This record gives sequence, structure tokens and C-alpha cells, in this order.
Amino acid sequence: MAEPTLAVVGATGSVGTVMLELLSSRRNVWGEIRLIASARSAGKRLSCRGEQLTVQEITPEAFDGVDVAMFDVPDDVSLEWAPVATAHGATVVDNSAAFRMEPDVPLVVPEVNPSVLKHRPRDIVSNANCTTMAMIMAIAPLHHEYGLRELVLASYQSASGAGQLGVDTLHDQLTKVAGDRLLGSRPGNVRQAVGDDLGPFSAPLALNVVPWSGDLEPLGWSSEELKLRNESRKILGLPALKVSATCVRVPVVTGHSIAVHAVFGSEVDAEGARQVLRNAPGVILVDDPESGEFPMPIDAVGTDPSWVGRIRRAMDDPRALDLFVTGDNRRKGAALNTVQIAELIAAEGLPGR
Repeated sequence: MAEPTLAVVGATGSVGTVMLELLSSRRNVWGEIRLIASARSAGKRLSCRGEQLTVQEITPEAFDGVDVAMFDVPDDVSLEWAPVATAHGATVVDNSAAFRMEPDVPLVVPEVNPSVLKHRPRDIVSNANCTTMAMIMAIAPLHHEYGLRELVLASYQSASGAGQLGVDTLHDQLTKVAGDRLLGSRPGNVRQAVGDDLGPFSAPLALNVVPWSGDLEPLGWSSEELKLRNESRKILGLPALKVSATCVRVPVVTGHSIAVHAVFGSEVDAEGARQVLRNAPGVILVDDPESGEFPMPIDAVGTDPSWVGRIRRAMDDPRALDLFVTGDNRRKGAALNTVQIAELIAAEGLPGR
């Protein structure tokens, strides 16, 4: 059987670039790799698997002969072009939020729920939100051991979660505030130093944390907070799971972190949880407070697993655990999970239906 053809749609973006790096470093299961992006990026040359590939403009014809198409584009672009790709015979693995909660589109994390990949009537598979992804890698094995009942979450989301503009905005703001030791000690002086350079954020991110990420939803929730609830329910197959989340932007370039309070159906203990996580795929346990070893984004950046630590039984509930999780939001949180799903589809024997 001929090796399948893969398309990377959004190949010139920050996550698309990581996808190409992963395709170059992982076991090769692909024949032709086709790079697709908007008209303004067409003609660019990008490296993948030791070759220089030319980016094509996204058109219906660009999907001719494609078996699997990995999409990393805005929601509206996925909504428009994913059906075009499937009409041309491709199975789409989509990293946007466009299809995640559609009942006939599986939401897949290969280490957690690979079996749902078998049923994809629209030939579209969704990738989870990057914050959900980091957290679910640790929570899923604990759920399988103890039976999850409730989650209370606080996220600490990096600037790169808002794309390259978020990263550039943070660096620009840090340049403006560097060296002034009075900043942050008086009302309003950080805002004055930063000026109107807010980029995708609603307030200055340098020397600050912003308790908001996403769009405003009913009852004061943000879209990022609802994603944590809704996607966790779907991935774990727990439609009634109680979830409460607060999402916060922090002045970190890459790496989303989550403080987790998890309530289970049976009594838990910290050492038992550590043993479960030591054996969990896609997880690194970093939990030695006496030695100052904690999971932190500066260590997780550039790596694939979720880093987990600060594990302790809740103060007032023997059925609850508190823990801290961090991971590179552009790798497992986006590019790697998409690549893993695509590889599973390729392993089925194509076409992926």
C-alpha cells in the first residue's frame, strides 16, 4: 500500500511550524507532505524532513489526492475549508474550536480516548484546547483509578496561547518596563509605561496577571473557562461532571499551567496518586518540594509531556487531591496531539473511514 499523503493547513503559523518540526523528528509514515496556507504565504519555502517544500495557496484543488489534512487555522477558516477537504477525500484533524463540541465529531486525546476515533461520520476529528490538554493528561489516569466527580481549576496561560501576536506583545511590553524599579509600586504606572500596546490582551501583561482569557459568555464566564468544562466532559465521557474554572493570563512566553482540585468517588492518597502518574503515558512526575522540584513552564517548554507535581490530599476531604500541571501549549497542547491523531488514522489503512 502506498504511503498516505498529508496536508498541513496553516503551515506557516506558530503551531504549524512545530508540526513540521515534529514530522521531521518522528517515525516517518507519510509519502508526500503538502504545505497549505493563505494566499499571502503561498510561495514560501519551509523545511520538513530535510526537504524544502513550497507552500501552496488554499484552494479546493490543493486537497486533491490528500488522505489526511492537519488544520491549524482560525475557527472560521476551519468551518469553511474542512468540509472542502473532506469532499476531496481527506480526513481532517482540526486544531480549532470549530467542531469540538459537535456530537458527530470525535474529540480525541490518543493517550486517553483513542477508541472514539473509529467513529467519525463527517471525516473530521477535533483536537482539544491546549489548556484542557495539559490538565486532562494528568486527570484521566487518576479518573480511571479513583472515579472523578468534580474539578475546580485555575489556569495560568502563557502569552503564546494568543498566537505570535501575544508573544510579540509581551516582549514589547517587557522592553518598555525594563529597568524602572518604581513600576508596579504606584497605581496606574504600569499602564502608563505600556501605553496602548495591549495586543490581544485586555490589560498590560508585563508585571501583571490578567484574570481573563477568551470571549465573554453568559453569566460572566469566559469561553476558555467553558472549554475546560465542556471538553473535559466529552473527552472523559462524563457528561454530568462538575467543573468550575478561572482562566488567567500570565507573563510567560510558552507553557500553560493549571492548579487542580479534583474530587473523586473514593478515598485517595498522595503517594497512590504519584504511583498512578508515574505509570501514565505522556506524563512526567516532578514532585519533590523539599528539593525545590516543581512542575514549571520554563522546564516544560520544548517538551512533549504534561509535567505534574505539588500532589497532596486535600486538607478537608479524603476524596480530593490538589495538584499542579504544566505543559508546552504549542506541542502536546496543539501540534503533537494533532500529529498523533493523524498517525493513528494513517495506521488504520486509508482512506480513513
